[in-house]
Amino acid sequence: MNKVVPQGNGNGRAAAGTKAHPEGEGSLSPSCSRRGACLSALLLLLLAMLAALVALVVSLGLPSRPPGPPPIHSGTQACVTLTNRTGFLCHDQRICVPASTVCDGFHTCPHGEDEDESLCRDVPQTLPSFLVARCGDPAAWIYSDQKCDGTNNCGDCSDELSPVTTCPPCGPGWWRCLPTVFQYCGCVPRALCQDGTQHCSDWSDEYTCLRP
Repeated sequence: MNKVVPQGNGNGRAAAGTKAHPEGEGSLSPSCSRRGACLSALLLLLLAMLAALVALVVSLGLPSRPPGPPPIHSGTQACVTLTNRTGFLCHDQRICVPASTVCDGFHTCPHGEDEDESLCRDVPQTLPSFLVARCGDPAAWIYSDQKCDGTNNCGDCSDELSPVTTCPPCGPGWWRCLPTVFQYCGCVPRALCQDGTQHCSDWSDEYTCLRP
């Protein structure tokens, strides 16, 4: 007599004495394995491309940013004016204004950077060092383009005479003498020569100096 093996009951349930194995449990189908391998390979490829791009950027260098206005206190803002005096370079990198026009209340640079609040907030402490010259009195100061200009800007001639300041001899527009006028130190303007008024202690401005 043949032994009948129980089969399923037709509604998808396993017959008694058998254990059902749901698809995907305990093992992966070949299609899932292949899909995972493809995803891993694609991820590795993307990472490799990213690494190659980073290496290329590093080797070529990052693109430079367009130049902006230089910092207010940058030393590159020092310049020399047409009269060979210390100047302040405007942000256009072309116009050089006299140092003594900085923070004077008037916009000399095209965009007004010579009157910038960061420069003029606490003069002279907030001024770049190239704009400032100290007098014999440490508490007194002048603009650097006022040094050796023939005029007694410090009030004690320390901006014109040694030992505080060493200036070149009087220029062609000046007459060297010991002035009697407090406004000048070691020279007087030739425009004052022979004007009928004594400006030199030895009267040389009236008897020796010739007008330009």
